[in-house]
Amino acid sequence: MTNQYHNNTETLPSCSSSYWREHKSLKAFPALNESIDVEVAIVGGGMTGILTAFLLSLEGKQVALIEGGSLLDGTTGNTTAKITAQHDVMYDKLIDTHGEEKARLYYDAQVEAMNNIKKLIDLHDIDCDYKVQDAYLHAGTEDGQKQLEKEMDAYEKLNIEGELIYRSELPFHTKAALVMRNQAHFHPVKFLQGIVEEIESLGGLIYENTMADDITGDDPVTVKTRNGYDIWCDKVVMASHFPFDDMKGFYFSRLHPERSYAIAVKTEKEIPEGMYLGIDDPVFSLRHTEVNGEKLAIFGGEGHKTGKSEDTLQHFENIRKFADEHYGVKEVAYRWSAQDLIPPDNVPLIGQSVTGRPHVLTASGFKKWGMTNSMAAAHLLKDLITDQPNKYKELFDPTRTHLKGEAAKTLIKEMADDGAQMVKSRVKRKDKKLEELETGEGAVVSIKGLRRGAYKDESGELHIVDTTCTHMKCGVEWNSGERSWDCPCHGSRFSYTGEVLEGPATAPLKKIDKD
Repeated sequence: MTNQYHNNTETLPSCSSSYWREHKSLKAFPALNESIDVEVAIVGGGMTGILTAFLLSLEGKQVALIEGGSLLDGTTGNTTAKITAQHDVMYDKLIDTHGEEKARLYYDAQVEAMNNIKKLIDLHDIDCDYKVQDAYLHAGTEDGQKQLEKEMDAYEKLNIEGELIYRSELPFHTKAALVMRNQAHFHPVKFLQGIVEEIESLGGLIYENTMADDITGDDPVTVKTRNGYDIWCDKVVMASHFPFDDMKGFYFSRLHPERSYAIAVKTEKEIPEGMYLGIDDPVFSLRHTEVNGEKLAIFGGEGHKTGKSEDTLQHFENIRKFADEHYGVKEVAYRWSAQDLIPPDNVPLIGQSVTGRPHVLTASGFKKWGMTNSMAAAHLLKDLITDQPNKYKELFDPTRTHLKGEAAKTLIKEMADDGAQMVKSRVKRKDKKLEELETGEGAVVSIKGLRRGAYKDESGELHIVDTTCTHMKCGVEWNSGERSWDCPCHGSRFSYTGEVLEGPATAPLKKIDKD
């Protein structure tokens, strides 16, 4: 590890950096520097894109994988990396919205994905810190206990192996815990590094710093890149977290973005075996990894809708306080956050694009459970492209429209919230004065009566941008934890210089002259 532990438990690392991404042996790839012709273009260098490229390469397909930044810099590199079919309290909800048959199918897809991950690790002898662990949903309140008991009823209906217990190794009050045995966790970057090597050996093409701007045409399909080059292909897969070809499919109305936070710490008390997720408010998550034979605890939680926190650094501090209260924090090693997309019915969108274009496929909306859903997505996308049957096609179909129960209510609430946020972002408010900015601080400021975003870097230089999101003209807000501009309407994120970090936006924020 290149990052040093921090001896002062009252402070957090000054910059956000994921433990997984500090694994420095990842190979760099060139940017696309010419137009090319392939069978399948895959946009997005996270776990879904990499696994899809690998599986299609095994099928003999000529594949080009492009990534707007560096491989695994997105959600995959900022995960908690749990390999499990226990995706929070959700099987009872799935029965309500999709029925028992599809709820069981969802579980089967996750178990199959878990097994496929393990098969790849064994087959290619990938050293990625894979470790079998039990997964626990934990409740400390009566309401939480009732939720777990209801979820256990759903397990029994679906013939899912689980156990409801009324004890816990956690050092605080427990009313109930729901256990799913023999799950796992691992190091996702080490795992995918091994897969990337296999893609190369099979002749797959990989390009970094190559951002896709648009998809045009039908047969062939053309992926147009910001580099000015085209990729002509028979099929294109949008594995870019948020489908970048957004306006045509109205994905912003089907997916709402949430940010969540994690810290990696050395603790005074021993961290228990297992993976834990609390279901009470505020939610917490706990797992560990091992570094030189010593446990490094990874605590997570404090989720909120993107762009809707006035002080994102405080979320890291809240997690640190929680960890210190219950386990004693000796050293804070890393802090990072991730963005996840939540579909209203809790089922990812995997398959033919929402607009119904037969040669354009997508995978998105993994609702914080990307390890197994990425593998499930890769196999489904491979089968769709190679015309092979897949029993999960209908379950994950992005073109599904029928929502009922809580899913329908959630969609209506999210759309109303987006509209209210767009209005709110345009209401005049008291902004910070430009001259008040301290080094390393960003804020919304007023310049000549116009709403602007300003950041003063470590050298004292000011970076000023128009705060109008280039996606649908909502006003972005400052994210102090990541030093970024985040859109509270649909989750687009931009660097302090205005470059796109996460979609659905594809164009950068307008830079404003300091004079």
